[in-house]
Amino acid sequence: MPFDGFFTHAMVHELNQTLQGGRVSKVNQPYPAEMVMVIRANRHNYSLLISANPSYPRIQITQIPYQNPAVPSNFAMTMRKYLEGALVKEVAQIENDRIVKLTFSTLDELGDPLELVMMVEIMARHSNVTLVNAKTGKIIDAIKHVGSDVNRVRLLLPGAAFIMPPKQPRFNPYLPNQIYSDLVRELKDDPIQLAKKLQASYQGLAPETASELAAELLASDSLPSAYQTFLRHFEAPQPVLITNEKNKTSFAAFTPINTADLKVQSFATLSELLDAYYVNKAQSDRTKELAGQVLKVVHNELKKDQRKMKKFQKELADAADADRYRIRGELLTTWLHQVPRGAQSVELPNFYDENRPLKITLQPDLSPSRNAQKYFTRYNKLKASVKYVNEQMAITQKEIDYFETILSQIDLANPSDVQEIRLELQQQGYIKAKHKKGKKQRKIPVSKPEVFHAADGTVILVGKNNLQNDRLSFKTANKNEIWLHVKDMPGSHVVIRDSNPSKETILQAAQLAAWFSKGRDSAHVSVDYLPVKNLHKPSGAKPGFVTFRGQKTLSVTPKKLPN
Repeated sequence: MPFDGFFTHAMVHELNQTLQGGRVSKVNQPYPAEMVMVIRANRHNYSLLISANPSYPRIQITQIPYQNPAVPSNFAMTMRKYLEGALVKEVAQIENDRIVKLTFSTLDELGDPLELVMMVEIMARHSNVTLVNAKTGKIIDAIKHVGSDVNRVRLLLPGAAFIMPPKQPRFNPYLPNQIYSDLVRELKDDPIQLAKKLQASYQGLAPETASELAAELLASDSLPSAYQTFLRHFEAPQPVLITNEKNKTSFAAFTPINTADLKVQSFATLSELLDAYYVNKAQSDRTKELAGQVLKVVHNELKKDQRKMKKFQKELADAADADRYRIRGELLTTWLHQVPRGAQSVELPNFYDENRPLKITLQPDLSPSRNAQKYFTRYNKLKASVKYVNEQMAITQKEIDYFETILSQIDLANPSDVQEIRLELQQQGYIKAKHKKGKKQRKIPVSKPEVFHAADGTVILVGKNNLQNDRLSFKTANKNEIWLHVKDMPGSHVVIRDSNPSKETILQAAQLAAWFSKGRDSAHVSVDYLPVKNLHKPSGAKPGFVTFRGQKTLSVTPKKLPN
């Protein structure tokens, strides 16, 4: 069941019961299209997540932690100015549509009462969050600005008059009606067509919800009773997470009629249900969204380095053929008296291949001896360049390995990890740091590695980015503890907090190291392990880069342990 008008109805009922009368204490915008308001109500702090993300738009109370960006957005600053300290008067739904109206009561700058309305539109790519002055009807700000170049009728810009989205010509299902009864009589033998007609007739009815309504109507002897029972599902929901035989999950406000071959998990609230459903889906999307600039920088640097490598490889290929220039110089020097001045080429006996004379190209404006010298100069330059080119190729290859490691870390990262990856690239000079005039830049602390436990309870730490890896390997870990890393590919630093772990613990830590690496999807991954004291970080090396000796290697299948 998607987040349609009926699910919105149930969620609004839950939020109104929980948050009405509460006071906004904090407003944050951890992700570009999402905001979080901390509301103190009934002696509890609730984090209200309002998302206009086109893939996962919703409104709910969340317990999933988030990390704020170093510099708050203009939208976040505006919301803090108007909403912090405001009372939540009401959470309401506009008819049975996917529009939620939050009404706040606060004081303006002069201390006079001020009523604010936040309109949350849960409409896929058209989703938005807009704060409006209730008295004037003017928009204070919107999380997504929509100008006249996008929509000439409905501007969503500060100072513009707020206009409701176009209303669909469908009936509000919570008003008295007999539409369902007429449709069942007409289409009782065609459940699929009945569901389509119900969806076309009522507001807020997604295809899955319409199919469930059709099934309940057809299974009952009393149509009015079945219809009212269906509506009551959203007044007193029993949230469930449904997993089908293909391991795909969906959420619903109540258990569907047909649950054969389905795994059903119950939750106390709709918000807890959405946290469970979105914990991986939304986190992955948020990570990619936050990592947009990082990915662009990394891909651009990788392309530059790959072009460099092709250039160096061509130079090495030319240097490998340097002897052809030496031979031509030697032949010109040996047979100098046979070389006519002003000639464009000459054919001379070749003492390296007596059966085949060699034709040599000349520059007619140079003397024969100068032509010979030019060939020797070219030969010497190519031979001398080999050492330099090899050095530059080694440096460039290290940089390619570094950026491939960054890409691998982003694939495995949480949103909080992306900020540290960005910070690392700023420290390395790949991303320019933003500084606001007159404000001291807030230092981002390096977060702690992820903690896991082996079967015997031994703690295993896993670094999720290079800054964490360096701190874990050279500051957190003791010298006799065991360090692990996948062999010859990007991956996390892993430390077993024990100087003499069991073979089973080493195996489980190796499986973790393989899981948090580029080889996660492989069946067999080689993992090196050794005491931390055998690690070394070369001077000037990039974050996360280490050298080591005395390692042992084992092959494992990647597997994530419970935290």
